[in-house]
Formats: sequence, structure tokens, C-alpha cells
Amino acid sequence: MTAPATIADDHVAGVNRVSVARGYRFELVKLVSQWRIRLLVLACWTAPALFVAAVSQQSSLPSDTLFGRWMHATGWAGSLVVLGFAGTWALPLLTSVVAGDVFASEDRLGTWRHLLVAVRSPRRIFVAKALASLTVILLLVAGMACSSAVGGVVAVGNQPLVGLDGHALTPSDAAGEVLLAWVCVLAPTVALAAIGLLGSVALGRSPMGLLLPALVALTMQFAQMLPLPAAVRLALPGYAFIVWKGLFTSPAQVGPLLIGISVSLVWAVTATALAYLLFLRRDFTNLTYDGTGRRAITTGLLPLVGLVALTVAVVAVATPSMGSGIEQDKVQRSVATAFAHLYRMQTKQLNRPDVTEPQLRVTAACNKGDGQVAAQGPGNDWRCVVTWHLPDVEAAGTAVYQLDVTSDGRFVADGDGPKEVNGYFLVRTPIGDAPNPLWQFDSNVELLSTTPKG
Repeated sequence: MTAPATIADDHVAGVNRVSVARGYRFELVKLVSQWRIRLLVLACWTAPALFVAAVSQQSSLPSDTLFGRWMHATGWAGSLVVLGFAGTWALPLLTSVVAGDVFASEDRLGTWRHLLVAVRSPRRIFVAKALASLTVILLLVAGMACSSAVGGVVAVGNQPLVGLDGHALTPSDAAGEVLLAWVCVLAPTVALAAIGLLGSVALGRSPMGLLLPALVALTMQFAQMLPLPAAVRLALPGYAFIVWKGLFTSPAQVGPLLIGISVSLVWAVTATALAYLLFLRRDFTNLTYDGTGRRAITTGLLPLVGLVALTVAVVAVATPSMGSGIEQDKVQRSVATAFAHLYRMQTKQLNRPDVTEPQLRVTAACNKGDGQVAAQGPGNDWRCVVTWHLPDVEAAGTAVYQLDVTSDGRFVADGDGPKEVNGYFLVRTPIGDAPNPLWQFDSNVELLSTTPKG
């Protein structure tokens, strides 16, 4: 005898069921009344601002973190540093605490029968709990975005932001792109929340249900560090946590971004639907019931495994990138583009005559492993020689960079001379010493061979 057939779905004459809106308000109040949720809300709305403000005032910056080297220059860089940390650690943990426990808490407290008697519809209970957990998660994400942005702007100022290819974004453009980047990570966050709902329903009071979103996120992060084909990398929902960096190039690399968001939304819909089906088939009359046993594997795990295979196949067919996506010509173009933008920035710092990028005619010649291995794939053994030209100067200028290219396409270029161009961390300007933009810089290699233009 199951609940859908007996307890919840039988119409009781003369008694109306509780509406979804009332159930949603009830579940939302239950969530925000928990001390750990209140603590998380407080932390998300205050801690990022304090962190960004504190780090921005330090002499040493997290230069190994994306946009970390610009935290002294603009307040918008700090919000992106927080976003990178949030996608790696904070958001998976938040979805585990909220969505991973929303159903399991009723198992621990033994309150399912009371809730079913009060609401009289497992469908409405599921919708109310799912919406309440999603609301709290959105509140937490909004807090991190607003807090980090406000903390950075107050501590450093509303200054232009240097993009990943070296081009400068005006303060208004930087604000828009930072906001859009936070909006983009909502898709993988919702996907992890849906996995949390599935784990909470399928595993009952087991702690594995609570840990499931964090474990899935950790697995996806580990997969991103492996030398996987670009199509496989893009087909994993965790890639959407890092693909927002394509917003900060000109033109924006929207192809991987749209694929990452689409894959995450497919995962969100699929995991939620599986959790819904498992919840409707649950036997609420059995007080010793704890999870769905074999059904958790057949209805929960196996469909998600199949979804991975399906998304990999679809992305592989839709995109021509079955290799790493990191190729010599792409690296050379990225290095040359970033150097041209940053050279002009250094020129303005030193009050030299302005030059245009067509006048500079910057090119880069890159190899890997001193030319002993194929110039493709990630690695810290890339070396590039950049060449540029100045008007009315016959001799071309050259500069050397050592590159550390990661599997997701991001690279750090470390200047290796000449010293007057990229040999020092600071340059002497008429108003004092300033960070040398050509000493080290971050950039990004687009993994797809072709990308729709935004």
C-alpha cells in the first residue's frame, strides 16, 4: 500500500487541500528558522565584502587566482575572485546543506505522516519543498554577489577592469559583465540543487544524501583536471562554473558558455524529475523506511549516468573539438591579442606616444617542451616569443614569455625579458610606481574550434 494510492491522493470530502503557495510559505519558514540556514545567510551577505576589502588592502595579492592580480586596481576584480572560489567550494556546499537536507530532515524527525495529513498531496509537498530550497539558495548566491561587489567598490573604487585578453572594460561594462557572470553560475548551482533533492529523496536520512551535491561537484572538478577531450569537458555540468571567464574576452566566447549553461539546465530538469518520480512512489506507511534501495539506483543513478553519455555524444556531434582544444595557433593568437592590449596600457602609463594595435602588428611564435613535443594540450612548458613594431622604428621589438596552460584553456604568461618590457613587477611612471601589466598576465584559449559570435 503506497501513499499516492491511500493517504495523500484520496479526496477527503468537505476538506480542501493546502495550496502550493501556503505549502511553499510553510516550507520557507521551516528552512529560514533553522540556525544553520540563518548563519549561512549572514555569512553570504557579509563575509565576501569583508574578504574582498581585506585582501584588496594587502601588499600581496592572490595572483594565481583569476583576476586576483587586479584587486588593487578595481573593485570589480574582487567579486570575480569570490565567484571563482564560490564555484569551486562554496556553492556545492551550500546546495548540499539546503537542498540535500530538505526531504531527509523529515525522515530524521519522523514527521512525514503529519505533513501528509496536513497537506494531503505528495505532489504539492514536493513542489513546495523544491521551491523553498531554491529560494534560499538564490538568496545565498545573491548575497555573495552583492556583498563581494559592494566590498570591492567601497574598498578600491569603481575603476575599469582589464579583461582576460587585455582589453579594458569601462566601470559600467565591468559591472554588467560581473553581474552576468554571477547569473551564469546559477545554472550549475540549480543543477547541483536538483541533485541534492534527488539524494535527499532517494537516500532518506543517510548522510550520503546530504553530501551528494558536494561529491558530484568534487568529481566534476577532478574530471576537469584530467586531459579529457574538449567535447567531454563541455558536456559536464561542472564546466559551467568556470566557463563564465569567456565573458571577459572581446568578442565574448559565448559558444562554450551557452553549451555549459544548457547542459546544466538539462541536468537540473532531469534530476528534479527523477526526484519527483521517486517521491511519488515512496511508501510513507512504513515507519522503518529509509531510502528506496534498489530503486535509488535504477531510477536515480543509472539515468544520470545515461545523461552523461548522452550529453557527451550530443556535444561531440555539435562541436568539432574532440581533442584538448588547446592548439598552437590558438595559443599564439591569444598571447598576441593580450600583449597588444596590455602594451598600449603600459604605453599610457609611461606617457609614451599612443599607438594602435594595427600599427603594433603583434605576432607570437609559441612552442611546447622546447619544440620536442607537439605544440598542443595543457602544460607549463609552453614558451612564446612575441614580436611587435613601432611606427618609424625599423627594428622590431621582442619579448619572451613562459606559459602555464591549464586544461580548461586558461593560461598565465610570465615575462622572461627583456627587463625593460616585462622583467619587473613595477614600472616607474610620472606619478610613481605602478604594476607592470606586461610582467604577468592571464588569458584564455577558446576550446572550441568555432564559436558563434555574440
